[in-house]
Amino acid sequence: MSFRLAAYAMCVQDGRVLLARHVPPEGGSNWTLPGGRVEHGEDPFDAVIREVAEETGCEAVVERLLGVDSRVIPAAVARAGVTHQNVGVFYRVRITGGQSRPEPNGEIAESVWTPIPDVARLRRSSLVDIGLDLARTAPATGHVAPVPVGGLIQH
Repeated sequence: MSFRLAAYAMCVQDGRVLLARHVPPEGGSNWTLPGGRVEHGEDPFDAVIREVAEETGCEAVVERLLGVDSRVIPAAVARAGVTHQNVGVFYRVRITGGQSRPEPNGEIAESVWTPIPDVARLRRSSLVDIGLDLARTAPATGHVAPVPVGGLIQH
């Protein structure tokens, strides 16, 4: 089984959420949250700020920890064909500066402030729904129920 620790940014402002359009080398695209892998020895708090800057061109500050999500992606649907566990640390983040742009030499083609009601119509990562649920409910445990995958919601 492969394993990844990642940090994700929930940027919500004026009823909109900041989403990033992920375009992997193998083609296709889906919407996700800014964020990604926590490097060896890196604090997830620092990783989410770095990832927002790398992927969107925006400067950000962390306002609070929202929660942690752990999910196992079966080998049959995992990108590498190997069962994969992703542990995501979700933070509420506020954009403080910078200018939106595609990720240089990366897989994020654009970042867009999206009205929250419009998210349901997008092909998206389950991370988006998890982040929105954490932001909306702010559970004391920092945990929400797993998001069913299928249709427009992808791993």
